[in-house]
Amino acid sequence: MTDKGDQRPGTPMPDFEALSRNMAQFVEEAGRVAAAYLKPYEEGRAKGGAADEVGDIVKTLGNVAEKWMSDPQKAIEAQSALTSRFLDLWASTLRRMQGEQAEPVIAPDPKDRRFADPEWEENPLFDFIKQAYLLTTDWADRLAADAEGLDDHTRHKAQFYVRQIASALAPSNFIATNPELIRTTLRESGANLVRGMQMLAEDVEAGGGQLKVRQSDPHRFEVGTNLANTPGKVVFRNELMELIQYSPTTEKVLRRPLLIVPPWINKYYILDLNPDKSFIRWAVAQGLTVFCISWVNPNEQLAEKSFEDYMREGIFAALDAVARNTGEEEVSAVGYCVGGTLLAATLAFMAANGDTRIAGATFLTTQVDFTHAGDLKVFVDEDQIKAIEQEMAKRGYLEGSRMATAFNMLRPNDLIWPYIVNNYVRGVSPLPFDLLYWNSDSTRMPAANHSFYMRECYLRNNLAKGRMNFGNTRLELSDVTIPTYHLATREDHIAPARSVFLGSQLFGGRIRFVLAGSGHIAGVVNPPAKPKYQHWVNGKPRGELDDWLKEAQEVPGSWWPDWIDWIAAQSPERVKARDPAEGPLEPLCDAPGTYVKMRD
Repeated sequence: MTDKGDQRPGTPMPDFEALSRNMAQFVEEAGRVAAAYLKPYEEGRAKGGAADEVGDIVKTLGNVAEKWMSDPQKAIEAQSALTSRFLDLWASTLRRMQGEQAEPVIAPDPKDRRFADPEWEENPLFDFIKQAYLLTTDWADRLAADAEGLDDHTRHKAQFYVRQIASALAPSNFIATNPELIRTTLRESGANLVRGMQMLAEDVEAGGGQLKVRQSDPHRFEVGTNLANTPGKVVFRNELMELIQYSPTTEKVLRRPLLIVPPWINKYYILDLNPDKSFIRWAVAQGLTVFCISWVNPNEQLAEKSFEDYMREGIFAALDAVARNTGEEEVSAVGYCVGGTLLAATLAFMAANGDTRIAGATFLTTQVDFTHAGDLKVFVDEDQIKAIEQEMAKRGYLEGSRMATAFNMLRPNDLIWPYIVNNYVRGVSPLPFDLLYWNSDSTRMPAANHSFYMRECYLRNNLAKGRMNFGNTRLELSDVTIPTYHLATREDHIAPARSVFLGSQLFGGRIRFVLAGSGHIAGVVNPPAKPKYQHWVNGKPRGELDDWLKEAQEVPGSWWPDWIDWIAAQSPERVKARDPAEGPLEPLCDAPGTYVKMRD
């Protein structure tokens, strides 16, 4: 730090005796972290996969380097461009250190919270570090983007990996290069580092030898108590799922029941976080008889359960149970994320076989065409799938933490590094946040199911192409002629809006497409009583999303009222409310059931 930085008003001085004690304790806690990391290896239960991932990164970035080095003149020009900008930065920094004004050579995005502390701009040294980082990462990204002769998939992977490395190496992540962290450490005489190392040890232990970054206070939530607490009964159970029927809160309900098919990558209660945010509780209050599948957290005994099994033992078993408990042969169905992909494939299978039990379907942030599937496609090519399949073969499933990490990597500057810095350097436990608690409550995936999903959807896009088969039945989405409602979210990194928009056009019936603000979760969980985001409507999807949006009407507030109007219009007749405690199926237990409480 420069003299100017040292002499800033309020610059703290440590208690050196306390600092000495804290550093000794810090070393002790670091030993606990090492022990937690090594324990799975000593016991022969270490989780694999990291070596394959590192190998793919090295191979991909090696391809980029090879393309540049094959043309020495272009490589020299690229290096010269970086050198020139650094000379500009050095000259600018010298002027600032002499008390002159100088425009920055490069500035961070105004939304980049990593450099929000005023000293990043006011202190010439930290301003130099910040700009040097931004120049270097911008240059590296351009190398990946402009390398000639790379195929599209390799280029996409290279840019993604460059962003991950850039996020990890940000000066905001390290004490010595972050002015705010320096002040915190001096003010607390290193006590923050001791607390951080204690949390790091706990999180490595919780991850079974791998770091499971806490994003919320894990002790402040309990499923069934302050999460997933909408009243209801589990009315059916098999080895893949429990079926919850929720208790009515209106005297009359729509005749046609509603069946929700959530993703199995995460647990269903994203739709039932708490009374204020619960889509399920709200749907019940609108006069719907709501059933929801709660998928099991599978173990090695379910390794061979396939995508088709999830249709037969999940959706079909649920439809049978709904019919038995309500006497209704037709339902409306909602599929969320991969649950929606399964629902779409199921509808194509039903259409091919004359099965009319689902009379209308809603797809929430669901991809059926994976042409524009975004950064998750980085993880899908033949070599990577084979590596994952080999890993899954050892235990029969994919660890839930693997998918959770992949999702977090889509937004590392929001979902990874802020928590690492806050938890383990500042030593501050994260605030209780129900959505992020749910995000960390990951589930495993059966080997057969996950392999099918990666190959048939992400790698080959066979559902969109009409080449996916369940048994001897070829699945054609154009055969699905029931009314469908498709919700995309504008900032979705998991199911990009462009991808959802394109896929929605493959269905053969009346289609309603709605675009909501925000992302994959917040755009969906946007209750009318406390709306945070708007939505856009423009009828049937045609052409490209950008063209559709130009003519769309922006509507303030939640999309939920638009959806319930659509649902009610399909079948407006109402009947006496149905109590799950009084139906033909004997309740097995209270909601939320037992499967949702199985931890990864």
